[in-house]
Amino acid sequence: METEWSGKFAHMPEKMWRQLEPLLPRYVPSPKGGRPRASLRPIADGIYYVLRTGCQWNALPPQFGSSSTVHRYFQEWVQLGIWEKFWTVCLRRYDALRGIAWRWQALDGAQTKAPLGGEKNR
Repeated sequence: METEWSGKFAHMPEKMWRQLEPLLPRYVPSPKGGRPRASLRPIADGIYYVLRTGCQWNALPPQFGSSSTVHRYFQEWVQLGIWEKFWTVCLRRYDALRGIAWRWQALDGAQTKAPLGGEKNR
């Protein structure tokens, strides 16, 4: 039986992939040979899955490839600024489709005492 997350919601929608793909680096095979690069679509799907579900990288289902490989690509793309550019593209697209109230935003958070957070008078 296929669960919701192992099915259609686990993969990045095609329209979203078409927005991300042009931002990704073009990897050329190493002249020294070695293992070929992983396919970028399953890598992007794996990153999308982790970001959408909040699961740990090591809990990534194997259908996306090695969790360490997916995480390594994520870190590289963050360093290259790809996710920031992609976020901007997605926000602009959403704003055009639905509209974003840019003048009014809210931030939600919670603060609790740390269980072993130091002396009692602090």
